[in-house]
Amino acid sequence: MLEQEEREVKPHQEETEDVNLGIGREKKEVKVGTCMSVKVRDELVTLLRDYQDIFAWSFQDMPGLSSEIVQHKLPLNHECSPVKQKL
Repeated sequence: MLEQEEREVKPHQEETEDVNLGIGREKKEVKVGTCMSVKVRDELVTLLRDYQDIFAWSFQDMPGLSSEIVQHKLPLNHECSPVKQKL
């Protein structure tokens, strides 16, 4: 049974690192994989910095987007009282 567990196929999860594309105190972080060569990584980060103005970093960066799409709502029945579940 132990041998069978070791052979189990698991999803591939690449290590990532956070890269700040913002200037100064402005935080604009993206995750970049660590399995690529240093040259390719540097070129990718340069490309992302050059085109950072096309990314939407917050809801305010998307003026045409309806708030109905972005807001999360819980459909609650107001006639029922809330119940706290046990851990």
